[in-house]
Amino acid sequence: MSKLLDRFRYFKQKGDTFADGHGQVMYTNRDWEDSYRQRWQFDKIVRSTHGVNCTGSCSWKIYVKNGLVTWETQQTDYPRTRPDLPNHEPRGCPRGASYSWYLYSANRLKYPLVRKRLIELWREALSRHSDPVLAWESIMNDPQKCQSYKQVRGHGGFIRSNWKELNQLIAAANVWTIKTYGPDRVAGFSPIPAMSMVSYAAGTRYLSLLGGTCLSFYDWYCDLPPASPMTWGEQTDVPESADWYNSAYIIAWGSNVPQTRTPDAHFFTEVRYKGTKTIAITPDYSEVAKLCDQWLAPKQGTDSALAMAMGHVILKEFHLDNPSDYFLNYCRRYTDMPMLVLLDEHADGSYVPGRMMRASDLVDGLGEANNPEWKTVALNSTGELVAPNGSIGFRWGEKGKWNLEAVAAGVETELSLSLLGQHDDVAGVAFPYFGGNENPHFRSVRQEPVLVRKLPVKRLALADGSERMVVSVYDLVLANYGLDRGLDDCHSANNYNDVKAYTPAWGEQITGVPRRHIETIAREFAETAHKTHGRSMIILGAGVNHWYHMDMNYRGMINMLVFCGCVGQTGGGWAHYVGQEKLRPQTGWLPLAFALDWNRPPRQMNSTSFFYNHASQWRYEKLTAQELLSPLADPAKFSGHLIDFNVRAERMGWLPSAPQLNLNPLSVKASADKAGLSAADYTVQALKSGAIRFACEQPDSGHNHPRNLFVWRSNLLGSSGKGHEYMLKYLLGTDSGIQGEALGSSEGIKPEEVEWQSAAIEGKLDLLVTLDFRMSSTCLFSDIVLPTATWYEKDDMNTSDMHPFIHPLSAAVDPAWESKSDWEIYKGIASVFSEVCVGHLGQETDVVLHPLQHDSPAELAQPFDILDWRKGECELIPGKTAPNIVVVERDYPATYERFTSLGPLLDKLGNGGKGIAWNTQDEVDFLGKLNYTKHDGPAKGRPRIDTALDASEVILALAPETNGQVAVKAWQALGEMTGREHTHLAINKEDEKIRFRDIQAQPRKIISSPTWSGLESEHVSYNAGYTNVHELIPWRTLSGRQQLYQDHAWMRAFGESLVAYRPPIDTRSVSEMREIPPNGFPEKALNFLTPHQKWGIHSTYSENLLMLTLSRGGPIVWISEADARELGIEDNDWIEAFNANGALTARAVVSQRVPPGMTMMYHAQERIMNIPGSEVTGMRGGIHNSVTRVCPKPTHMIGGYAQLAYGFNYYGTVGSNRDEFIMIRKMKNINWLDDEGRDQVQETKK
Repeated sequence: MSKLLDRFRYFKQKGDTFADGHGQVMYTNRDWEDSYRQRWQFDKIVRSTHGVNCTGSCSWKIYVKNGLVTWETQQTDYPRTRPDLPNHEPRGCPRGASYSWYLYSANRLKYPLVRKRLIELWREALSRHSDPVLAWESIMNDPQKCQSYKQVRGHGGFIRSNWKELNQLIAAANVWTIKTYGPDRVAGFSPIPAMSMVSYAAGTRYLSLLGGTCLSFYDWYCDLPPASPMTWGEQTDVPESADWYNSAYIIAWGSNVPQTRTPDAHFFTEVRYKGTKTIAITPDYSEVAKLCDQWLAPKQGTDSALAMAMGHVILKEFHLDNPSDYFLNYCRRYTDMPMLVLLDEHADGSYVPGRMMRASDLVDGLGEANNPEWKTVALNSTGELVAPNGSIGFRWGEKGKWNLEAVAAGVETELSLSLLGQHDDVAGVAFPYFGGNENPHFRSVRQEPVLVRKLPVKRLALADGSERMVVSVYDLVLANYGLDRGLDDCHSANNYNDVKAYTPAWGEQITGVPRRHIETIAREFAETAHKTHGRSMIILGAGVNHWYHMDMNYRGMINMLVFCGCVGQTGGGWAHYVGQEKLRPQTGWLPLAFALDWNRPPRQMNSTSFFYNHASQWRYEKLTAQELLSPLADPAKFSGHLIDFNVRAERMGWLPSAPQLNLNPLSVKASADKAGLSAADYTVQALKSGAIRFACEQPDSGHNHPRNLFVWRSNLLGSSGKGHEYMLKYLLGTDSGIQGEALGSSEGIKPEEVEWQSAAIEGKLDLLVTLDFRMSSTCLFSDIVLPTATWYEKDDMNTSDMHPFIHPLSAAVDPAWESKSDWEIYKGIASVFSEVCVGHLGQETDVVLHPLQHDSPAELAQPFDILDWRKGECELIPGKTAPNIVVVERDYPATYERFTSLGPLLDKLGNGGKGIAWNTQDEVDFLGKLNYTKHDGPAKGRPRIDTALDASEVILALAPETNGQVAVKAWQALGEMTGREHTHLAINKEDEKIRFRDIQAQPRKIISSPTWSGLESEHVSYNAGYTNVHELIPWRTLSGRQQLYQDHAWMRAFGESLVAYRPPIDTRSVSEMREIPPNGFPEKALNFLTPHQKWGIHSTYSENLLMLTLSRGGPIVWISEADARELGIEDNDWIEAFNANGALTARAVVSQRVPPGMTMMYHAQERIMNIPGSEVTGMRGGIHNSVTRVCPKPTHMIGGYAQLAYGFNYYGTVGSNRDEFIMIRKMKNINWLDDEGRDQVQETKK
């Protein structure tokens, strides 16, 4: 019937009946059903992923209809694994499944925004100055104008602008800053490039072409485990999650796998069906505990004590009582345990472990003419001293001997692990003990601060005519763990019940874990490794790494793995998962990201030191270096404030600096010309005379701080910004909630190396520009907010450490409203900069200070004692005792042309990474054909990089991981260093070249590369250290082996040459804050932890409506039932946490899964959602970092010393925060600060 007649009540056709007339067939309109069909109809599906630093790197189907993204579901077409291994998919999590909400939400940034007060000043200045640079100068030269917009940062006041206007403002600010103060005063922060590597490269390429400062992230986020570079000379290399399935015993230690590694958790559960035992070690009852056979709950912050107690069991039972041949042979071949250590005489007549013995210590240097001072020495089983192949001295200056073959001077060797039985004497050797340090919140076991243990030693005649005693690292390790060797050692333990460091009974006292559990799990772990040759694994996470002494925590666990021969074996080793650090095509990405194709070196800075300095957090420092020193060290040699150690490290080239000098580095050339010297020589002379100073020595002079800051792909002020309130006060010049007193008004130790100013500069940043797709906390405090394309609106690439595939972010739809991709945004700024700079900047000579880099000959700087040129202890020698001084020629008007083309340095100097280099001319020629070349201008004839897709192809073509021809060349280059043939690892992939369209069709598995230590193979899953063990490629350490003994002078002075239990530090954030008025409710000090959350990935998704609906709908803090009862807090009450650093407000989640004495606030819960005002500060309650402050560790500042050398995100100061304590109390007055009548008074509940 017609639709018209269907509407009539009468004149309807009678339908047929059925079921004896009880049913009737109806002929009604069913068009309503189309709405359901249309809801799930779509025009196309496009592959993309989420660039959110979650490590998931999951491939998603993006459904598009009428030009809009409608929803997303998981892709299930990953390349299949081998038959004995589960497939990787389905990968995904609820957070990723909610991402499409962002594209069209109210929180989406749609247009370029600018602070109203600033743009009014800008427009007025432009009306008076036709030159934009002079217009910006007129604002900067007026303090009142500067203060007028800085003081309202975070107060709202944005208005809509346009790209043309804001690009001009940004470019003018950059030009004026470079011209007036120097390019190193322009900085940028963006995290973890692997999640969207082209977007990251867009900003850093622009900054590097200017000579600006690229800030690190991995160390700042506290994702970097310093124990990894210490032990292996590697930033972080870990197994893919599929390798969990090959394991026979897994300990999940501080890693909440199902919550924070959701897409990979299936491997963790599936392996249990094979009989693998899983253990959870977390202080709280977390999600991972539910998936394990046993849960241990040590007191938070005592992980190294637990690890050392387990190590004690492993060494006693499997190295001494019933030695495992596999364990001993592994330690002999792949660790530094056979190496000899000189013993230094201590003032009390005992001896202390000194530095490792070197070939240069012996007559004729054992025949080693090249770098003998960097070649370690061991005792052969024949009784001869040898310099085994593979130490760092073999890496530089000669070829063919940097390998782990059992050879020394061309003769086969079998190194002796212990000197026991071959010893000349028994000596008392002193070890520091920190476990007796008293802390009201942590348990201690009182013992002497110095434990003198008995060790077997040999006496050797040295080249200088002296006689010295030496001991092996293996014997030092056994003594350090308190093992009885039958040498009448009163400090050694007789049995496990002896409460001496570091027995299970001692471990029980410190950690609260029953000793029988410590013994059982250590025994099972080692026995499994013995039977399977290393298939025991520890999965580690942020729960362990975010403590001040995180390296002690990690080294304790790493030692367990090394003792059991697990590292480098399939199914074994360490598995550190914090941050999506694995940028697999790294060597192809580096030239693009840091403009190495045009200028070398780039300016790079470790963010922890940067923000500690420039946010003036050091001015509130209460911890002293003297508190950290070993009782065996001379305090007089280590005086000063913590920032003094950072300044010394910068001065000696150990750490980078930004800004670098107390003058504009572009002005050095003119002064050098007047003096008739080269720019480098003039800089050396001026530094020695004091005419030029390091900027870090005068941070508050007015000229030595950053001026312009770009933030993109990051929520710096809402997620990673430790010391949040200090950043607001000193970097931004706006309101802050600091509740402590600076050193100027207290009796704290003031710096020796830094000029003290009574008043610090507030509002150091003249311009803060943030790029984001949503209005985040950082955006709220910015001057300019630029709308970026979402992950479904741009072309990019993504890799992870959790799986071996590379796959794309794809533009499923065009960027909505006026948003643009990061590549297009920075390209636009570069274009305007090139125009605006004319008349102000031309071809300029820039003097760059470059730190002593790891994986370069500069890591062989000072082999023995540490000499400081400023103190007159040595000459200032760039690249040895000071940073390298490099002259870089910049062409500022050509910035845009250089940004959009591949430069000539790849033709001239080639490419490479991690100390390996190869020719790359073929790849440059290929890119010229693929992307076409520039027809004219400064980059004429160079391959074009106009689009993000072009940039992706540059990465794919240059990287050995995605270009088989390059992989073969890279393995050949490594083979020249090792003297071994390695090309068989990639030769079958030589013709494979992965292109962007390939990965859009299906994720592609990468190709094995020598810049990583695992293999991409059909026979083994990726596992870190695999090529070291199976290809005999040395680790990039002093000994060339896994380095358990850290012999640098600072490591020994701070008592960390060997692993030790070091309790959490006292930051005094609770004890030394101003008096806070009571509100009538009780208060209590609790340890403040910030784990990764369930309903967000960092701050992303934390304000997503779908995720808020599944959670509590705003910020929450978890506390124990016992602490809640004591404080009168009930579930969902509003509470306030505060200390000297600031305050925050949140709802309370009262739970029995949380032990008393600690509280947890899942990190990066945005301050823009459902947060009332603080009773303490009177302002909107802060974020988790409002109660934290950076506290750097001196041992993380070491550089120029083999594996302890700086590399961008590789080694440096780390932003820990778990040692913090807060006062917590129930809130009385809930003030929403909006005058909407929602305020309430929270009463005590019966």
